[in-house]
Amino acid sequence: MKAATLGLCLLCAAAAPAADRRIVVDPDIAPWNAVAKVQTNIGTRCTGVLVAPAVVLTAAHCLYNPRTHALLQPVSLHVLFGFARDAYRWHRRVTRFTIGAGFDGSGAPPQPSDWARLELDESVSAPPLPRFSGSVDAGLAVALAGYNQDRAQLLMADLDCHVRRTAELPGGGRFVVHDCEGTRGTSGGPLLTHQDGTWAVLGINIAAGPGANLALDPATGN
Repeated sequence: MKAATLGLCLLCAAAAPAADRRIVVDPDIAPWNAVAKVQTNIGTRCTGVLVAPAVVLTAAHCLYNPRTHALLQPVSLHVLFGFARDAYRWHRRVTRFTIGAGFDGSGAPPQPSDWARLELDESVSAPPLPRFSGSVDAGLAVALAGYNQDRAQLLMADLDCHVRRTAELPGGGRFVVHDCEGTRGTSGGPLLTHQDGTWAVLGINIAAGPGANLALDPATGN
């Protein structure tokens, strides 16, 4: 079974959550100060997460222009930290980016290569979040943070959700189905879990389905 089909089947099998559990979190306080709003010159908005002092991980489909059927240029990308109600603490431009091998912006989601590593023009004075290195099993407690489409001016997080199931991907990485609340705009947002007394990035959100969201733990992109 192809990875994309497997991911969609996993989403369809997930149980619907009972209620909206999202809360507003402070984008100037750790770990939320490592979560960024990713905006483009064509008006699209996603979320990203700081994984190194000048590197943000997000979803590759956020960089795709459906009108030109091509990826945007780095100059078209703006990364905002501490964003709340049209104000922000840091604005960084992107000097270059790397996307997952084989990503096709016109292809059907989800794709195992739907990740992008943004290199910023200047480092950010916020602690990057480490990548999770433990085992990922059904029932693992997780959280999802992002700039949801329905409340795009505020950083929101669901802190009370869990992994439903996972699917290992060829070449490494995995799809992670979880029951965190999130709408469009949370693409690229971090799926977090606890590791060694702090929050760590388990993956990035890339798709939504009936009653569940789908995250990608990429094989690379560190």
